[in-house]
Amino acid sequence: MTKYESTVKRIYAPVAHVYAKFSDLTNLSTIQERMADPAFVDMVRQQAGSQVNDEQLARMQEIVSKLQFDRDSVTADAGPMGRVSLCIVEREEPKLVKYAAENSPVPANLWIQLLPNGEGQTAMKVTLGVELNFLMKQMLKGKLQDGVERLADMLAMIGNS
Repeated sequence: MTKYESTVKRIYAPVAHVYAKFSDLTNLSTIQERMADPAFVDMVRQQAGSQVNDEQLARMQEIVSKLQFDRDSVTADAGPMGRVSLCIVEREEPKLVKYAAENSPVPANLWIQLLPNGEGQTAMKVTLGVELNFLMKQMLKGKLQDGVERLADMLAMIGNS
């Protein structure tokens, strides 16, 4: 399994608050509300710059609007593959939440590691583990690393709210 790690992100909230957000996936349903807000979409467009065009952003909004959340999982419709879920498989309060993909075409897992970082702040690192053959690993290495970094940025924004 190949691992891709984000840089450490700073969240301006106590570690217990951040852990509570990421250990109950219903808290992430706010993503749907944000992606429906034109002001938020404009902010995403500006931050992404030329890396995301309007068609990709519209597709992202469509996917996010169809996500289903419960305490332990988030599920997406993956077209011909059926429904793919990201499920919590381990919680270690207040420092770790580990997720695993279910019904995914490739085995994958995701860790969110949290540490107190000063008064009322949290340091967060996201790690993606994915099982890819050599060819796929070479083709996707940069995209997966970039994706983990962007995911960590998005989770930091959610953790700050």
